[in-house]
Amino acid sequence: MQYSRFVAIGDSQTEGLGDPHPEYEFRGWADRLAERMAALNPNLQYANLAIRGKRTRQVLEDQLEPALALRPDLIAAPLGMNDVIGRSDLAQVRADLDAIYRRLADSDATVIVSTFPNIVRTIPFAARKEHRLLELNEMNREFAATYGFLLVDLHAAPVLTDPRSWSSDRLHASPFGHERFADAAAHALGLPDATADWGNPLPPAPVPHPVAALVRDTRWAVEFFTPWLIRKFRGVSLGDGREPKRPSLSPIILRDN
Repeated sequence: MQYSRFVAIGDSQTEGLGDPHPEYEFRGWADRLAERMAALNPNLQYANLAIRGKRTRQVLEDQLEPALALRPDLIAAPLGMNDVIGRSDLAQVRADLDAIYRRLADSDATVIVSTFPNIVRTIPFAARKEHRLLELNEMNREFAATYGFLLVDLHAAPVLTDPRSWSSDRLHASPFGHERFADAAAHALGLPDATADWGNPLPPAPVPHPVAALVRDTRWAVEFFTPWLIRKFRGVSLGDGREPKRPSLSPIILRDN
């Protein structure tokens, strides 16, 4: 099926953090997917309403209706990771997801949802959040089956537990990781040349010297983890006051890579 109106909603993953863009700060998996689709259909229109830091309730309140008002025939809605990392009540997250997905299912659009990779491999402190991540992933699997959505199962992909798939903050995908997500979504959509090997593991990486690993971990704690803790303590989000990077449908300008 060829799509002509693609809209993405969500948080930093879909906004594209970790994947720099020369024109509007970040590119990301959804932009990369839109570029692949535009290569097949130059008439494709694309909007991206995702904003970093947003939780499921905020997507329900602020992004859902504007997205549907654009009358998309394809919607990407990978949701819930900020709820897992934060302290959101997962019973309420389930209710909010159901409200969002029910509205999306009532539209005529094809809907893409996802599970999320296990970030414990890249962020040691995240081990205590693993049970929440697994619960969220199971929710998204259940809702995808219930509503007939396309499910991109990132949690099952070996490549996404590899540190090379992640940016220096260890929370957002690297350009390589975003490309893998775009490949996975392209495969779910059945795009030409998309294959199931997008999740295959990378060749083994050299093992860093313990001192180098310690320096790297210390730098990460100072540059990323500590500021994140401060924002969390203050109740501040990176997305506060930000507007979507592509709030309305517009054509895709294809890149060379």
